[in-house]
Amino acid sequence: MEKTLYQWQEECLGKWFASHGRGIVEAVTGSGKTLMALTAVSRLEARLSRPLKVKIVVPTASLMYQWDRAVRECLIDGQKGNTGRMALEEKIGLRGAGRKGPLDCKYMIYVINSARYELARQILAELRRGEGVLLIADECHHYDSGQNRLIFEFLPHIGSCGDYFFSMGLSATVPLGEGGRYLESVLGRRIYSYGMAEASACRTVCPFDLYHIGLSFGWEEREAYEELTDRMQILYTRLVQMHPLLERIPQGERFEMLRSLCSSKNHKAAEAAALYMKLSYKRKSLICLASARTVCAVALVERLASSERILIFGERISQAAELCRLLQEQYPGKVGQFHSKMGAQANKNVLERFRTGDIRILVTCKALDEGVDLPEVSVGIILSGTSTQRQRVQRLGRIIRTWEGKGSASLYYLHVTETSEDECFLPDTGKSRVFELEYSPDTCRFVNYLYDPAARKLLDQMARSGKSREVLMEAERCLIQGQVRADWLLGPLELQKRMDAARYARERNYWFCMKRVSELAVEY
Repeated sequence: MEKTLYQWQEECLGKWFASHGRGIVEAVTGSGKTLMALTAVSRLEARLSRPLKVKIVVPTASLMYQWDRAVRECLIDGQKGNTGRMALEEKIGLRGAGRKGPLDCKYMIYVINSARYELARQILAELRRGEGVLLIADECHHYDSGQNRLIFEFLPHIGSCGDYFFSMGLSATVPLGEGGRYLESVLGRRIYSYGMAEASACRTVCPFDLYHIGLSFGWEEREAYEELTDRMQILYTRLVQMHPLLERIPQGERFEMLRSLCSSKNHKAAEAAALYMKLSYKRKSLICLASARTVCAVALVERLASSERILIFGERISQAAELCRLLQEQYPGKVGQFHSKMGAQANKNVLERFRTGDIRILVTCKALDEGVDLPEVSVGIILSGTSTQRQRVQRLGRIIRTWEGKGSASLYYLHVTETSEDECFLPDTGKSRVFELEYSPDTCRFVNYLYDPAARKLLDQMARSGKSREVLMEAERCLIQGQVRADWLLGPLELQKRMDAARYARERNYWFCMKRVSELAVEY
């Protein structure tokens, strides 16, 4: 039995069938690409007059197991008792991460490392036996180069069997240029694009707010940054004199040209380019590891509700480990870390503890950018910026998946102001709200220019009315928490409802303050 689809999924399937079952789908993380693809399987099977084999290729073992669960959920209807479960086991084979399922299963899920040397041969054999084959290339942006292209080696040899070969590429952001053209040549043209703005407007993903938090360097960090920038500028001027083309090409191509100049036959140009690249990496590391980042993240977690499930992204393992240590001191037993140096079993255990709620704060690096479904996460904190749009979209996608009882999500994006750090944070996000905040590690305070005037006025009113020191301190505590949230922007009826439903005095005090701030903010 098919599940009800979103409108975008139905439209996408219509275009895919109109394209003879070939094509690439670009859809934001968390919007339902997996369900759409598995619905394509059932509908395609109903149209074919021959057996259908489904090959699913993924970049990681985590994604292999995620697809395994998704396929089982789709097949479980109608399966009853032990016999049904045994029949289900015979339909799904896993290849990768030590799993070597039989190759004749209807659904074969491959990690790309295992697919490279056997998938093409397997597909060609099945097509020649007269079977239909659907290849689903998940996160297909990984398969446009190097050894990964081997999975498509069968294509020049399918001949007349091509009438019953079908393919679907899935990605949040399909690469441009040569990589994108190659993927279209093997998977079919891009047939559908479903971006963040559309997903937000259609409530395919949960509502979310974005917070850009500006940070400052410590004075020693600022001096080091300025020195590196000055040295880079001198080198760049020298390189432009030798290669004027550098000034006339886009920034992305400029960086690649500088990299290629490192091996130039012109010894002076090669030396200058190599030193420029080295200084660029040092400057990027200085920005990425700015001391204010971990301090701000700890202060931010302190101000968030204790019920929030928080996912924190760092760029370096050392940074993630330090932040995890600081958070463990305040929330013992409630913090975990997930990254490549933890080991497969340790990562699996901490992920399970996070899913069950045993821990509520998970610190990671790039390991969770894709391939892990965590719909229960309601808050994301990105410790440092990334210039890769795909990575930004994927990280947002980790927190905006819908989940029963999940009202909204928040993403906090930390960046060092007045630096080269990328400030083009995200593509168009539609109706989501964007808040600009600042954090000073010297005073341990946030600045929220929209919220602060009304909060100060409320404290002044309470002081003038003769409220006790204890009451004023409690009000300040509540207002500090509200500074990094959007609760004060809820409507008056919703705020009153939450105040009435509060179980504890501290919770009721918080919602009272948010209601008063909301009323006072209208005056500004």
